[in-house]
Formats: sequence, structure tokens, C-alpha cells
Amino acid sequence: MSSGTQLDGAGLAKMATLEEATTALQRLHGIVERMAIAVRSQQNTAQFGMQLRRSGGPLVGLLKGQFGMISDQVTALLLVATRGGGDEAKLRSLRESVAQIRTALEIAVAKTKEKHAIEEKDAAN
Repeated sequence: MSSGTQLDGAGLAKMATLEEATTALQRLHGIVERMAIAVRSQQNTAQFGMQLRRSGGPLVGLLKGQFGMISDQVTALLLVATRGGGDEAKLRSLRESVAQIRTALEIAVAKTKEKHAIEEKDAAN
């Protein structure tokens, strides 16, 4: 966005949602990386599934209204987190999911800026 460009009301609301979602995704990423440390040191990883569900549930609700596709990606991440199976494969899948969601959020930010941009009127006119 150039200095003479702002966002309309809907654009501002979407950007606020995306900023909040990015913060929540960083929290999820932190939990996934703590799980990676536990897997590497061969500790129990059962508590991480619950932590991801507690942190990810509100993110699904936040995104559902305006960004349903990204919300579905978060739901898929939570499904992987709560399934059984090998910790290594689960961890790989969780990391991939976090990366996909981050990319989707970045694309949504760019599209929101593009779609909701309004030109500022020059003060001299």
C-alpha cells in the first residue's frame, strides 16, 4: 500500500482479524516446536494435542466468518494433532500445516489490501 492508500471499513475489520489470527498461529507454532523438542528427547507428547486444541479452537471460530478456507486448514491441523500414530509423522504433518496456514494468512493479507484499498483525497483539493 502506498502512503496515499487506506483501507475501507470492511478491509480494516478483515486486517484486524488476520492480525489476531497471525498471533494465534504463532502460539500454535510454539506448541508444535515444543512438541518437536519432546519428540527429540523421547518424552511423552500426549499433552501437546490438548494444548493445540485449546489454542486452535478459538482460531477456528475467529476465521470461520470471513476466511472459511483458512479456518478449515486450522481444523485439519487440530485433527492431525489429536489423532494417534507415530510422533515423528505427526510432527512433520503439524509443521507442514502451520506453514500452509501461515502462507494462506499472508495471501489473505495481500488480497485484503488489494481489494479494500481506497485512495486518500489530496488535502490541497
